[in-house]
Amino acid sequence: MTEQRRLAAILVADVVGYSKLIGSDEAGTLTQLRALRTEVIEPQIAKHAGRLFKSVGDGFLVEFASAVQAVSCANAIQESNMVGRLPLRIGIHVGDVVVQGDDLMGDGVNVAARVEGIADVGGIAVTRAVHEQVRDKLDLGFVDKGEVELKNIQRPVQVFVIGGAKVDGQVTTLPLPDKPSIAVLPFQNMSGDPDQEYFADGMAEDILTGLSRYRWLFVIARNSSFTYKGKAVDVRQIGRDLGVHYVLEGSVRRAGGRVRFTAQLIETSSNNHVWADKYDGPVENLFELQDQITEAVVGVVEPAIQQAEIDRTRRKRPENLSAYDCYLRSLALTDAFTRESVQKMLDGCIEAISLDPSLAPAYALAARAYLQKLVQGWIVNEQRERDDVVELVERGLRADRLDARMLATAGICFAWFGHDLAKGITYIDEAISINPNHAHAFVQSGQVRTRAGEAGLAIDHLHRAMRLSPRDSRSYAIFQALAAAHHVNGDLNKAVDWARRAVQHNPNYVPG
Repeated sequence: MTEQRRLAAILVADVVGYSKLIGSDEAGTLTQLRALRTEVIEPQIAKHAGRLFKSVGDGFLVEFASAVQAVSCANAIQESNMVGRLPLRIGIHVGDVVVQGDDLMGDGVNVAARVEGIADVGGIAVTRAVHEQVRDKLDLGFVDKGEVELKNIQRPVQVFVIGGAKVDGQVTTLPLPDKPSIAVLPFQNMSGDPDQEYFADGMAEDILTGLSRYRWLFVIARNSSFTYKGKAVDVRQIGRDLGVHYVLEGSVRRAGGRVRFTAQLIETSSNNHVWADKYDGPVENLFELQDQITEAVVGVVEPAIQQAEIDRTRRKRPENLSAYDCYLRSLALTDAFTRESVQKMLDGCIEAISLDPSLAPAYALAARAYLQKLVQGWIVNEQRERDDVVELVERGLRADRLDARMLATAGICFAWFGHDLAKGITYIDEAISINPNHAHAFVQSGQVRTRAGEAGLAIDHLHRAMRLSPRDSRSYAIFQALAAAHHVNGDLNKAVDWARRAVQHNPNYVPG
């Protein structure tokens, strides 16, 4: 039998914080939900010629023949849903749907449901397909939110929003910054012991401080993120309230003689879990354990966010790339170590710099492309390329003199291309002083200090790098540097062992 399809405008409405409301007052919430449906939602659907084809708990899915009817209905519902009623968010999309009896399925329904999830409380979010059909017919003050990544939707979707929760007449939703942003929420004390509250709060503060040293991250201050202490709030709402891409949350539990800490990193727009892990240790070493956990979490969260950003950019169309997107696409090529990948990495960085001359990480990555050419033996004109690298790092330092990544990369470039080990070490040490959590600065310190004959300190710094970033995609560079350091230090067995590990981790990396 031929599958039935049709084009439809799909409206999805959902009560905000429904589970929490049910948990605190089940009977009252159910009464309010029935009143909302019979007094507001169903009358407005009928008035605007819609069809309620599915309702699941606190969610309502409605079909309309036109986008104008759908948006007009959504606006009427939100205007009728006065203070005192259950708060709603609504999403609308026009698309192809599959007809299964009275039910509708398919991409048109899925996109509408995902768009609803990013609408403001009391607001409406619509896709570009909807906006194009209603913008000249309904004057509702649409705001373009740009392209948004939606969970399980293959391509980014351009979203427009109307209205939302307001305080003193101002929309509470904050715009997302132009770089990855994160809020570290106060960690839950699951021990039942109020005395452990300080431990949980101290760990959150230390992790927040550690992440704030990465200048490519926008980290929300403690005074803002800690306002959620003791509250059960939807992560997506926190993303809108604070204007952040990611939220880090966790819990601490003391059981017997041990303390267990769990943490998870969540993308606010999709509610996807980017990373999660747990740590534990003996309670007698409480503060040492706190330091170890803080260090471990910071070391893993930073590259996890970076990988999530790379994955996001890979799904973006090339014609819509910003300077930061160009940089991320280049960053994704760093471990390939082929002539083609190095050239693409360099070209992408140059494009990023042309779009934003202040983007220091792009200068650092462009310099790294030249470093790859050097270690792989692909330098063609040594003097010209040396001059190019020196110019790049000097421009990068002018763009941001306090970026640890830029400082450390400048240091190794001055050492390798400028043949000035002392100058290189000075810049790398400055990078470490600015961000003692920056694993790659310790890698570069180990590499340069081995060349300078400081093999013992080089080995210490390289092991520090592995502790800071235990799942690093560039571990092959650490292994090779350890091989070189142990060779200089006279331990040939360890040198051979680390060199073999480097080759196993990345066979294309010639120094291994």
